[in-house]
Amino acid sequence: MSIERYLLLGAGGHGMVVLDALQSCGPQIDICVVDESVDLIGKRVLGTIVERFDPTVKRTEQRFHVSIGGNAVRARIFEALKVLGGLPSTIVHPIATIARSAVIADGTFVAARAIIAPAATIGEGVIVNHGAIVDHECVVHNHCHIAPGATLAGNVRLGSRVLIGAGANILPGITIGDDATIGAGAVVTVDVPPGMTYAGVPARKIR
Repeated sequence: MSIERYLLLGAGGHGMVVLDALQSCGPQIDICVVDESVDLIGKRVLGTIVERFDPTVKRTEQRFHVSIGGNAVRARIFEALKVLGGLPSTIVHPIATIARSAVIADGTFVAARAIIAPAATIGEGVIVNHGAIVDHECVVHNHCHIAPGATLAGNVRLGSRVLIGAGANILPGITIGDDATIGAGAVVTVDVPPGMTYAGVPARKIR
């Protein structure tokens, strides 16, 4: 039996979720969890001791996954590890649902009970969290985070590093620009420009 080896970078709350998904995939996976936080190094997370992350070590052909919820930090470390030769790996929880025609790029995480519908396209380093739905023909660019229970209706477009808050609903055909933030529980009925924060029902610009 071959052993798959993963470097999991990030041992906080989201890291625990990703580690649980990996452990659910079977015993043939060797997982090394690392972090930069002195508060986490040496601690045990789901039975695995957290080691110190050394950003100067070459990662030639080493499979990695950045398990950090913050989009900007996750994107920065993701790109740095690629420069060091690492291979970003997508992790999908065994009870997530992914259509055969969906396309998912490297380094993305799909949590338990998330759904990615037909012809959806997901970029690099994206988080589709617990129970989130990405409906048909959506396009989600790199390093977005779709929080638990959020829904993208059909043909929604997300730019890069967009945060969709927990339980938010994005109506069909809406476009949300790079680095925008949608508050938890919002219902988005209009396009959102890059860098803006919208919240409420219906969602309005608040920042």
